[in-house]
Amino acid sequence: MEDKIYSIFLESQELHGRLKSLGPKIAQAARMMIECIEAGGKAMFAGNGGSAADAQHLAAELVNRFKKERKPLAGLALTTDTSVITSIGNDYAFDEIFAKQLMALGRAGDLFVGISTSGNSKDVIRAIETARTMEITTIGLTGEGGKIKDMVDCALCIPSADTPRVQEAHILIGHILCELIEDAFG
Repeated sequence: MEDKIYSIFLESQELHGRLKSLGPKIAQAARMMIECIEAGGKAMFAGNGGSAADAQHLAAELVNRFKKERKPLAGLALTTDTSVITSIGNDYAFDEIFAKQLMALGRAGDLFVGISTSGNSKDVIRAIETARTMEITTIGLTGEGGKIKDMVDCALCIPSADTPRVQEAHILIGHILCELIEDAFG
């Protein structure tokens, strides 16, 4: 069992070492989010499964606080209202659950962060398509593959296809973004 634990630590450590190359893209994403919030917009997050939990986590860090006491910032997870999600899924299609929320809640100048370890989540892709028609800036947080990376204004692609390692890297990058944003407003 200890060998397996050590192996997982090494895999994660090796991947984290390769994330340094994403520094310029992470800085770009942070600037985009800061500019959006400074202009009175909001950052909206969505994803499925573990990525839905990450969306909620990151929105909470903006609304409440990350590390410093500061004013609340406009962050919204589109993954939390089960009545809205299930009614859209039932009446239309699961692929529409985030797009319809963007149509209702988003405005030009807002920002949408689509989180997908595969880069191919149909509901996230549909939301990105909708965001683009609404002049909502888009960021994709993905693994190494998929369509999303070519659809967004800023793609943060983890150089791995291993879902658990990608998810670990997503939350690290999310925390970096939150810290940079908080520094701008703190």
